[in-house]
Order: sequence, then structure tokens, then C-alpha cells
Amino acid sequence: MTSGVRPDTTMQLVTISTAFNPADAQLTRARLEAAGFHAVVTSELAALSLDGYALAAGGIRVQVPENEAAEAREFLKSPDAPAE
Repeated sequence: MTSGVRPDTTMQLVTISTAFNPADAQLTRARLEAAGFHAVVTSELAALSLDGYALAAGGIRVQVPENEAAEAREFLKSPDAPAE
């Protein structure tokens, strides 16, 4: 049985941010999602498993689909919107 997804239509995820603690990674993901991006956090559990692993593995990655990467990077460079 196949899943119905053709190999040429799978979406590639691109790392747009890395963090060395889960709170920073999740904050970035939440900020991106609030702006309408489809962000995910990867390597978080591995980083929590062993002390120092996040640093050794290059950090906890925040990823978005490839077609959103450029716009998401620009969004993260912009300052936070002022509170009203």
C-alpha cells in the first residue's frame, strides 16, 4: 500500500535557525508559526538526552519548508513588533 505521495512532491525542510537550548528553539518556532510559517523543531530530544550534545551536534534546528525559507529568514531578522 502506498501513501499516495509521489517522491517528487515531498517537501524539503531547510534549517533557518539553530539554538543550544530548547526554550530558544521553541520560541523561534512559535514566532514563525504565529506569522503563518510552517516551522518545526528537530534534534530537540537528542539534545536533551546527553549533556553537551546540542553543542556537539550543531544545535537544535528550527526548520521550515524550502519554499518558505527565504521569507522566514527575513522575518527573523526583523525586530519584534512593538506591544500595543
